[in-house]
Amino acid sequence: MWWIYALLSALFAALTAVMAKIGIKGVDSNLATAVRTVVILVLAWGIVYFRGGLEQVHTLTRTNLLFLGLSGLATGLSWIFYFRALQLGKVSQVAPVDKLSVALAILLSVVFLGEQLTWQAGIGAGLIIVGTLVLIWG
Repeated sequence: MWWIYALLSALFAALTAVMAKIGIKGVDSNLATAVRTVVILVLAWGIVYFRGGLEQVHTLTRTNLLFLGLSGLATGLSWIFYFRALQLGKVSQVAPVDKLSVALAILLSVVFLGEQLTWQAGIGAGLIIVGTLVLIWG
């Protein structure tokens, strides 16, 4: 079942790039990121509210809050740089470079989480890197 959600994530990420490129035309990229963030904030808290998740807020530990906060900070910085890159470059170049995050996540999961690097994951990460280079310089 996880792969259905992953495919939906990929689909919406692709739509994000195209819609963002249209939406940032003539607008400061930081303002565009702020507008996008407000929409996401309302959507995320709306889902939590309507699915009854507010009662679980008290179960969050300091570690949960720290690392979710750091993840949010990383997400915010990613979006700020992503929107600026979209403003300056083509979606067909920016999106593949952004997806280098997949190869980087594999590497970071090995270093920081102790996950096992399989030969399949190593080859896949390598292909992502090579594919990115082909797309941006090809």
